[in-house]
Amino acid sequence: MVFIAASVAAGYTWYRLRPAGIPAGFVYSNGRIEATEIDIATKYAGRIDQVLVREGDTVNAGQVAARMDTREMLAELHQAEAQLQQAQDSKVADQKLADLANTQFRFAARDYDRYSKLFQQAVIASQQLDTYQTKMDTYRSAFESTTAKVAADVGTINATRADIDRLQTQLDDRELKAPVRARVLYKLAEPGEVLSAGGEVVTLLDLTDVYMTIFLPELEAGEVPIGADARVVLDAAPQWPLASEVSYVSARAQFTPKSVETQVEREKLTFRIKVQLDPELLRKYEPWVKVGLPGVAYIKVDQHVEWPAQLQAREPTELLKIIPHQ
Repeated sequence: MVFIAASVAAGYTWYRLRPAGIPAGFVYSNGRIEATEIDIATKYAGRIDQVLVREGDTVNAGQVAARMDTREMLAELHQAEAQLQQAQDSKVADQKLADLANTQFRFAARDYDRYSKLFQQAVIASQQLDTYQTKMDTYRSAFESTTAKVAADVGTINATRADIDRLQTQLDDRELKAPVRARVLYKLAEPGEVLSAGGEVVTLLDLTDVYMTIFLPELEAGEVPIGADARVVLDAAPQWPLASEVSYVSARAQFTPKSVETQVEREKLTFRIKVQLDPELLRKYEPWVKVGLPGVAYIKVDQHVEWPAQLQAREPTELLKIIPHQ
């Protein structure tokens, strides 16, 4: 009975306090536009050679934002490449010696077989047979020795190639690239500075992952599924409800953050919810994407109701007239 009474009271409170014109079947809360921040940092310690972006620049996925000094590592790479060439030349020479030793051993083995039969027929003395056996054993040892040298050359070649691959990977890591299309939020280091491993150079704002975080009380959050249709209405542009959807619902309740103004609301247990803005819409109006803008997110929890007229998704189409063609 207590639970039923609480539910009725919560429903009545929502009905009385909901914005004018918002019918039942929707939940809402205030929040601010946020975006994922990405720190571009060095993997290895070193000196910054170039920073190729400025704050406010837009970068594409894979675009180089900064380069580290690679002169020392390039010298090591060239040395390893020279060692590889030397090992390959040594392998060619040792393989020729091994082939010659193999040929000599096969001839010596054939002679030994022939003279061994003659010895069994008492045609030759044992001293002569010993001579051919010694000759055969000598060529066998030479063949085995040269074959071992070829195997060592192959091992050296493989190890040197692995070293080259390692150095090349480290050289590639010295180019600090943007993982996604993003906007440069902060430039944290300048050319000539020496950074330790993990030193941050640039902070990016992921333009493909923009959302509004809101907090809903337990009863309302329980009605919100992942993927629910939503609208984001910014205080700065209330005439343009932006299409979005719920991308995350916290599995654990928490107290409402202190950024919520009233003490009564702060004392409530709430669930954090992310309302993701449409990526295509974000790409189209990318120059206007700004974090920190306040607004309200509306979520449809009853699929049988229609969005009211004031929350029908609309694009700020007049902005397209002044957006540069991309």
